[in-house]
Amino acid sequence: MLKAAGAAAGAVGIGTAVLPTPAVAAGAYAHPGLLHTRADLDRMAAKVKAGAEPYKAGFERLATNPHAQSTWRPRPAATVYRGAGTPQNYAALYKDIHSAYQNALRWHISGDSAHADTAVEILNAWSATLTSVQGSADRFLAAGLYGYQFANAAELVRDHGDFELGRFQEMLTKVFAPLSDDFLVRHNGAVVSNYWTNWDLANMACVLATGIFCDDKAQVARAVEYFKHGEGLGSIRNAIPVVHDDGLAEWLEAGRDQGHALLGVGLMGTFCEMAWNQGIDLYGYDDSRFLKGAQYVAKWAMGGDVPFTDNTRRKGAINGWSGSETVTEAAPVNPAMTRPIWAMIANHYTKRRGLSATYLTQIVAKSGPEGGGGNYGPDSGGYDQLGFGTLAFTRDKAQGGGGTGSASSPSPSASAAASAGAGSDPRPQTGTTAAPSASAASGDLAATGSNETVAWTAATGITALAGGLLLLRRRDRARREAQ
Repeated sequence: MLKAAGAAAGAVGIGTAVLPTPAVAAGAYAHPGLLHTRADLDRMAAKVKAGAEPYKAGFERLATNPHAQSTWRPRPAATVYRGAGTPQNYAALYKDIHSAYQNALRWHISGDSAHADTAVEILNAWSATLTSVQGSADRFLAAGLYGYQFANAAELVRDHGDFELGRFQEMLTKVFAPLSDDFLVRHNGAVVSNYWTNWDLANMACVLATGIFCDDKAQVARAVEYFKHGEGLGSIRNAIPVVHDDGLAEWLEAGRDQGHALLGVGLMGTFCEMAWNQGIDLYGYDDSRFLKGAQYVAKWAMGGDVPFTDNTRRKGAINGWSGSETVTEAAPVNPAMTRPIWAMIANHYTKRRGLSATYLTQIVAKSGPEGGGGNYGPDSGGYDQLGFGTLAFTRDKAQGGGGTGSASSPSPSASAAASAGAGSDPRPQTGTTAAPSASAASGDLAATGSNETVAWTAATGITALAGGLLLLRRRDRARREAQ
């Protein structure tokens, strides 16, 4: 449990809240080292120069995106608002972030310094202006999503001579990370299961990305610990609560709707990739549980039949209104709906680790070449992922792979991996095998997530959550056998 661990390992206060701080090793993180390493950037540039596919097609999607043009100019604001009842202006923020990221990525591939200059101009303008993220409960989504994206864009130009690195780090640590840290502790004053999986994951991604970008090992350790043992629905066993014998594992938010389930899978993949690039293997954690969950969502999103276990979650405010919601089946899907999330995940498991992942392979082929912000609609949902996975994450199969889950290991130093914290298994389960190829809240709350550690009892099918929350999860064997 996080609260118990904090007492033993030390803690960092966020207001009156406390997140545990496991012991960490000294030493800086590898840079660039969020979604892209130096080797990744060199691979992209070499493949595009050679005209190799699918890199060429992926780069064409980048080069033709309006946000990837060096003529883009920033629109910074001192306060960003997101959520009903506020003067919402957050679209300018996410569009500028995506322009900075796309221009920086284009610079690394093409060598055209005009794109680097544009990315730096955008990032410097915001770090010189932004002082606060405000709004309804959606302010936590803004902090989480745009915090991790900002860090990734800046990571690509952190060594540029004109980039104000220190000022940007200060903005991340004072404006974005505190909101995300606070959400993972307090959940906006809601009962722990009020907020669905993607809320936790967005804020976990922000905490991890800002920790790596700012070389804050305590921050990184907290994020990794939350992924493994956090009380919210974003921790891995809460997000993926049931593993089936066929190698698929239920994604909790599949009971909500397709768009949010895809968002959550993309965010968990992003979290795992950033950790991997610092030597922390979360892709393989808990017998590659994320692989099984991603396979489940890929099959379901393509219109395939998947099992679903009934669940009931509490929602509402602590010492305030309360209610509950029961979900009995996976939500309907539109097989044409897609997000740019699959190439990163599929390439990790099939190319780095040499594992079979039938549904991931199918959905990558169906959805590529992946674009980015601006290619998936004009609203904020089209900007939730940085994208361009076909270009950025397509890779050759690692030598020595063979389905063991250890075809390739994270490359950064052991000291970076140790930042996961004492006793937190920086690289657990790397020798695992998997069989994935088998065929409304009131006031300022949003009815979308959770945060208490789930103790799954497979024998009874009942899930108890610390803090008094109880989710009843019943395997409807009769229904499954009839399918």
